[in-house]
Amino acid sequence: MEMNDKEKEDLVEEMISQIGDNPSREGLKDTPKRIVKMWKEIFKGYDENQLPKVTTFNNGSDGIVYDEMICDEGDFYSHCEHHGLVFHGKYYFSFIPHPNGKLLGLSKVARVIDYFSSRLQIQERLVHEVVEYLWDTLRTEDNKPIAMGLCVVGEHLCKTMRGVKKKGKMTTTKLKGSFKDDNKSRTEFIDWVNTSRIIDKW
Repeated sequence: MEMNDKEKEDLVEEMISQIGDNPSREGLKDTPKRIVKMWKEIFKGYDENQLPKVTTFNNGSDGIVYDEMICDEGDFYSHCEHHGLVFHGKYYFSFIPHPNGKLLGLSKVARVIDYFSSRLQIQERLVHEVVEYLWDTLRTEDNKPIAMGLCVVGEHLCKTMRGVKKKGKMTTTKLKGSFKDDNKSRTEFIDWVNTSRIIDKW
């Protein structure tokens, strides 16, 4: 049974005690309330009601049929499921729409990545969940995207601030369609990612 907010706050208070601090001291009095409120924001990925509704429109509906790469990139923040620490970095997303298929607004890509990032995660699952969701959203009964790819580059604080304490970035990629099956198409996607990473210094 799910706890109510007061029970969650009591749990946080006990955690503060267990790590050796005094939850009653002035600076920590409202910390349990703040943490429980924060959980609702940074772990919204467990609430199916907050799964973004991705707006799509027919390719060619505005008089232009587009069948080349459409690319987007941005930042992401998530939490490692092994230690609960943050991992964060950059994502690089691209798809090639079917001439008779669907297009999507790129702002929706960021919302979908935010949603699936807002869970205890591993990068391998993150790229898989995002691509499969967007692929299914764009797929119609007759057509599916020509290609879709997502590359995520993340720095994991469970590696940099504890344990081995070494800086470094992890890269995971999920490819579908011609990005996976065709060397020329895959190279075009990877070249774009590598160029963007140089610009982003990631």
